[in-house]
Amino acid sequence: MHAKTMEGLAGASMNMKMMNTPFRVYQEAERRGDTSVMERAMGYVGETADKAEDYQKKIEKGMKEEAKEAREKAKSEQENAVRKRKEERGEQEKRIAESRNGNTDTVSISENGKAILGDRSDLAQAQAGTVSNMPVETADAVKTEPVIYTKTGEAAKSESGTNISVSA
Repeated sequence: MHAKTMEGLAGASMNMKMMNTPFRVYQEAERRGDTSVMERAMGYVGETADKAEDYQKKIEKGMKEEAKEAREKAKSEQENAVRKRKEERGEQEKRIAESRNGNTDTVSISENGKAILGDRSDLAQAQAGTVSNMPVETADAVKTEPVIYTKTGEAAKSESGTNISVSA
């Protein structure tokens, strides 16, 4: 809460409480019929009411300043959020550009694979990108036994008499 607002609230509250005393004097003087005391008491009531009104104006001024500061703070927070989003977007674009540039995987065919494919004409077409729905039959070219690997990464020897069945 703004300091002017606090000062205004405290001042207005105090003046409203102080107004009770001259008003009580006014009521007693009215019962007695003493008009001069009544007039003096009402003068004091008017003065304290005017002071309370001045403090009310201070409250309004303090609240306006507080609202202005809140708007400025919200605006600066919004600008910071926009700036952060732009920075994040720039970083993301950099990461995307880096991933497109040089961090791609490459595939190379071993010498054995090249020897198996040999001088087949569909290999040349596959490299040129002109293969049109021609299946590549590399499984028939190399006939090997299925291999099962252990947890250590070594190839385990399979038993030839083992039958495996899977039921779904």
